[in-house]
Amino acid sequence: MKKDYYLVTIIGFLVGWLVLLPAKNLGLTLSADLISASVIGFTLLAPIALFVLKKLSRFWAVFDQFGKFAAVGTLNTLLDLGVLNLLMFLTGFYSGFPFAGFKSVSFLVGTTNSYFWNKLWTFQSKLPVTVAEYIRFGLFTLVGALINVSVASLIVNVIGAPAGMDLKLWANLGALMAVFAGFLWNFLSYRNIVFKTKTSG
Repeated sequence: MKKDYYLVTIIGFLVGWLVLLPAKNLGLTLSADLISASVIGFTLLAPIALFVLKKLSRFWAVFDQFGKFAAVGTLNTLLDLGVLNLLMFLTGFYSGFPFAGFKSVSFLVGTTNSYFWNKLWTFQSKLPVTVAEYIRFGLFTLVGALINVSVASLIVNVIGAPAGMDLKLWANLGALMAVFAGFLWNFLSYRNIVFKTKTSG
């Protein structure tokens, strides 16, 4: 129990820092007060959110596991957005083919992080890492990647930014909407297939 709160606090701390890169790329001035508020705020918010979901798990046990998954998912999302914004910032490309490539790279970074956090903490798989597990994870993550990249690219490159909206803001909104599209798929496939144990149900 205490371990869960320690780990989710670490996640909150990391999120508090990672959220600053997309904010900076969107033109937000990162003052010392804003940085402090972000880091302290997320560090405090994460264990509170997990506490609430643990209480709800008394009514439906899956809420405890879902709370951990949501925390890990938030960290993955910010890693994804952080890498995406770094690549956009370094190159000056915010749409087109380069955006799809950047989104693929950033998604893979988030996915690698996701594997270890979800295996060892969220779903607490006691099984050793095997080729079969890697294959399962890779296949379902590939589907998640296709959903994620396709939705983001559809929103950014096909639908396009509304008139007058900044391309950087629209690119980030597209990336966020893609995250939500793949969120449920990832939870269900990781829980019921990739890291399934006898106590998962």
